[in-house]
Amino acid sequence: MSMQKPPEQEVLLTPAEVAKMFRVDPKTVTRWAKAGKLTAIRTLGGHRRYRRSEVQVLLGIDSKEARSV
Repeated sequence: MSMQKPPEQEVLLTPAEVAKMFRVDPKTVTRWAKAGKLTAIRTLGGHRRYRRSEVQVLLGIDSKEARSV
């Protein structure tokens, strides 16, 4: 029996990737998460990751537009 990925697995971004999208410092992204503006998901190693879909909503990017980029 083989394990398969779910068809629509959520894409996660690092703080640096989110910071680049907003043109801010990665520490600012961490502060936003602590303030509740972004939802941080913790990896098993304790690192923060952010849902691409949530970041795109904050940026005002339609998910269809983002897939074509």
